[in-house]
Amino acid sequence: MLDSIVAGFEEGHSAETIQQQYPALSLEEVYGAITYYLSHAEEVKEYLRQQGKVWDHWRGKSVERQSPVVDRLRALQKADVSRES
Repeated sequence: MLDSIVAGFEEGHSAETIQQQYPALSLEEVYGAITYYLSHAEEVKEYLRQQGKVWDHWRGKSVERQSPVVDRLRALQKADVSRES
């Protein structure tokens, strides 16, 4: 959630707007995350860069090992498109 809060804050959204987008968070938690970010901006940015690398790694792994379910759904989608033509 920290990355979402930081991204929303950097886009100019208010804490209230961010909290509305993530109703599982209280307004106090959103303000706390923003306060922490403002007090530790470089640390948070480095953490988010590292998290981005982790997500990129796992995204690559998921492409390597395609799910059979995804393959079937794509085949069904292609079949539907060819029937429409």
